[in-house]
Amino acid sequence: MKTKKVTKAVIPAAGFGTRFLPQTKAMPKEMLPIVDKPVIQYVVEELVEAGIKDIFIVTGYHKRGIEDHFDAPNLDLIENLRMGGEKKKHLLEEVEKISNMANFVYVRQKGPYGNGTPLINVKHLIGDEPFIYTWSDDFILAEPKSRVKQLIEAYEKYGSTCLGSVKATKDEDYDKYGCSGGTMLEDGIMDVSEIIEKPGKDKAPSDLVNVSGFLLTPDIFDYLDMVLEELGEDEEFYYNDALNQMLKDGKRILAVEIKGGKFYDTGNKIEYLKTVVEFALRRKDINGEFKDYLASLDLKK
Repeated sequence: MKTKKVTKAVIPAAGFGTRFLPQTKAMPKEMLPIVDKPVIQYVVEELVEAGIKDIFIVTGYHKRGIEDHFDAPNLDLIENLRMGGEKKKHLLEEVEKISNMANFVYVRQKGPYGNGTPLINVKHLIGDEPFIYTWSDDFILAEPKSRVKQLIEAYEKYGSTCLGSVKATKDEDYDKYGCSGGTMLEDGIMDVSEIIEKPGKDKAPSDLVNVSGFLLTPDIFDYLDMVLEELGEDEEFYYNDALNQMLKDGKRILAVEIKGGKFYDTGNKIEYLKTVVEFALRRKDINGEFKDYLASLDLKK
């Protein structure tokens, strides 16, 4: 099937990160480090590795730290690293590479509360192209093909909106995420007939929950406009309402189970801490001493 190449991505990043206060009073939650790299950089690196060129980050007034991170390093930092010679050469190369990974565009969020608003804010920038919509504080680490590559492959085969999905492993997953129901087209790809937000295990139409990111076709904007026009004064603006309207109109939506991957949700304290520990244990430069430290802890206290 002939499809347009996917080269754009949208990352909503305007939230206040209240779960991590007081740390996030001045620092964006997306900049919380996983060892020595902020969460949002893992998301961006995955996008870039999958061929994304233009990344639109929808922010608020308090998110300047994100812009600074992906901007070119300041001259004082560059000079400091250069003075470090060969010992700091790799650090200089690493910080210079960050700003060159993609074309970054920042848009201030405005509109009603809800996850549909960041999409409306970038409508004029996306145009008539498919794009990735992915969160800034969670991701799926998948091998050998990344989550984004798997979504793009499914889109190129079927030409439809694709929802990133994983199989629920705990009862509470059905209370935290949207769930898709429908008919399996092939292993791991569902032709969706319904999407239920946080259905609970007893009412879930399948064990596929929608997490982390989607590949959306541009017709989503028409349906978001429809939902927005009918939105009540105190109602929240959700993209799921637009997706369900697409289904009613006979538009195909797929739920794509991400294979070979693990979902990391760093949006809450416990899962964030688990992620930091797991990623630290993967690092050959520090995991030996870190393992020894963990083994020394008296966890029975």
